[in-house]
Parts: sequence; C-alpha cells; structure tokens
Amino acid sequence: MCAYVVVAEDDVKQAELVRRYLEHEGHQVVAVHDGRAALDTVRRRSPDLLVLDVMMPKVDGLDVCRILRAESDVPVLMLTARSTEDDLLLGLDLGADDYVTKPYSPRELMARVRTLLRRARPAAGGASAADAVLRAGAVTVDPARHEVRVDGRPVECTPGEFQVLELLASQPERVFTREQILGHLHGFDRYITSRTVDVHVMNLRRKIEPDPRRPARLVTVYGVGYKLTCPPSGKDRRDVARDA
Repeated sequence: MCAYVVVAEDDVKQAELVRRYLEHEGHQVVAVHDGRAALDTVRRRSPDLLVLDVMMPKVDGLDVCRILRAESDVPVLMLTARSTEDDLLLGLDLGADDYVTKPYSPRELMARVRTLLRRARPAAGGASAADAVLRAGAVTVDPARHEVRVDGRPVECTPGEFQVLELLASQPERVFTREQILGHLHGFDRYITSRTVDVHVMNLRRKIEPDPRRPARLVTVYGVGYKLTCPPSGKDRRDVARDA
C-alpha cells in the first residue's frame, strides 16, 4: 500500500537517492533539508513515516525526534553517521522507531521502511481497517479470520501463501514486484530469495485458478511481478475471450 514519506536529509544527493528508492517502492515522497522544515512538513501533512537524518542544520535530528514525540505518533527511522551504542540508545530513547547507520545499503533501508510501515498500519487504521474483507473478483481474503474463499468455497492456505494473497488483494490490478512481496512476507530478512515468492504463487494458482496452467486471476506481469485481477467469477481467460 502506498505511503506518504517525508525524507529529512541535509545531503541533497543522499536525499535524492532515498527518494528514488522510496518512489520505486510505490510511495509518495517529499524531501526537506533542515530540521525546521522537517518539523513544519510533518505538522502540516501528517506523513506515514519520517526518515530523519541526525546531523541537520537549524534543528538537529535528535531534537526533531524529541519535539515530534511530544506531538505525534509518526514512525521515525533515523539515519546517522554516528555508530556508537550510546548514540543508538539516545535516538531510541528519544522515540525513534528504528536506526540505520551510514553508510547503509539502500535495499536494507527499504526493508526497514517496509517493516515500520507494516507495524504502524494496524494502529493507524483501527479495528475497522484490520477487519475489512478484501475482494478481487471471486477471491475474498478475510485478514481478521485468516480465511480465503474462492467462488464462496473455503481454500486452505499456508501462512506465507495467505500473506502473499492478502497483499495482492489489498490493491487488485496493482502489480507488486517480488521485492515488495518479500518485504510484506518477511520484512528485513537476508536469507529469503525471490524464489520463495514464485513458489507461493505457483501453489496459490493451484488453489484459486480454474485452470492453473492458464492463470486468469493471479497473473504474471513479465519483467515486473504479479497482480491479482478481477475476471468474472468462475471463468478463466479462455471463457472470457469466447464471451467477448
């Protein structure tokens, strides 16, 4: 799901790099370059996440975090060149939700972002959002009951399969990359590969497709990833083409 992210980083090139990676993940991003602008932007626009550099002009990142924690529950991911344990603990004590030291891998940073956003969504959405049944054509996913139905019949899914289907059903017709699906599955985990996603998709097709050999619901967008479509209930792609 798209999030609105504020990146507060005084190094313009570094801010641009982070912005590009976040936008590649599907997020809306605004970048600011001093602590005062970070405070003003968060207060004015209530973002889903603040990526906050510690060393900034006007108001440093630690003071920004301290001030915001008295006003807001916005998740804060701090970036810093300071790597001592005392610096880490100070940032966390001031209310930061996570802490990444420079230099860092952009892929690691994106994994941390996904984890923070996933943790924050239940609190932000409330009980009604958590309990909402997701629908994509004949496929329904009930996160609260951990149930999947296809054409009204129950379908048994493993936890991993359920998480993949839940993500795809949250935005039918949107293409999710393997990296995005992996982030939803496991967050920050170095030992999982994109092959895991392919296996889950293959198994899900056996369970939700009229003809798994010709998928019409969980389809591949070659070179990009996967999406859950909304074809007419009980029909595969050949039936749709014949009826057109």
